[in-house]
Amino acid sequence: MNDGDLLADRFEEHRPRLKSVAYRMLGSLAEAEDAVQEAWLRLARTGEDGIDNLGGWLTTVVSRVCLDMLRSRASRREEPLEERLPDPVVLRDGAAGPEQRALAADAVGLALLVVLESLSPAERLAFVLHDLFGLPFDEIAPIVDRSPAAARQLASRARRRVRGAAPEPDAGLVAQRRVVDAFLAAAESGDLEALLTVLDPDMVLRSDAGPGPVRTLRGARRIAGQAMAFHRLTAMHEARPALVNGAAGLVDLVDGRPRAVLGFTIVGGRIAALDILSDPERLARLDLPDFAG
Repeated sequence: MNDGDLLADRFEEHRPRLKSVAYRMLGSLAEAEDAVQEAWLRLARTGEDGIDNLGGWLTTVVSRVCLDMLRSRASRREEPLEERLPDPVVLRDGAAGPEQRALAADAVGLALLVVLESLSPAERLAFVLHDLFGLPFDEIAPIVDRSPAAARQLASRARRRVRGAAPEPDAGLVAQRRVVDAFLAAAESGDLEALLTVLDPDMVLRSDAGPGPVRTLRGARRIAGQAMAFHRLTAMHEARPALVNGAAGLVDLVDGRPRAVLGFTIVGGRIAALDILSDPERLARLDLPDFAG
């Protein structure tokens, strides 16, 4: 094995974590893969000589690439909020490769990723690296061209916004699944009161069906009516349980093919947010498990 092969093998050891960092920065699996690939190209050009901590060096490179991508994205946007839902990470029955397991481990829920979209690029980077991956501020500071104290302030501002807009979801997949199953059963039976018991009064529903703005509904009663109407229109659909960003979710199938991914945020035993991705083009690009069997 030559030096290039050894370097490639060492890089592959870090790939799952690097993709996790990039995904949480960008909310896009394809862009995360691009950022990781760029890190590999830079490493291949420079070599490993003089790099004392390869994992740290690669994390810094990926973070800087992501920061540039976020800044470019922000400069193109006229409507920075809710232009799209983040890409969901969807697993079935715990079966996944190392990259999927790394993405799902300590997963960031879709609702939190939506809130991260509202942060400035520097705030998002500081929050993700410190609060989600535990990097110290003296390592974050040079990436955002700030002092450690200023980097700490970026993360602090981001944390306040996140706490106000994305409450901590309930832990425990079994309890989450009970709530999702109750939601599905009530929608299927047309039982409005049963449906309202599992919806938080201030619940938000975000639906991304393709080009154009994300459709947002607020309020349990309004969303309950929409849920029952949707079920009546989609009687031939089949909902399969799935893990969506590490939480209990559903994949909607028609003739065995995924037509929508539903991610639930459950707080206090009720559904606080429901994020639905039904954009056919984006679904086709996701690495979705086979739910047809």
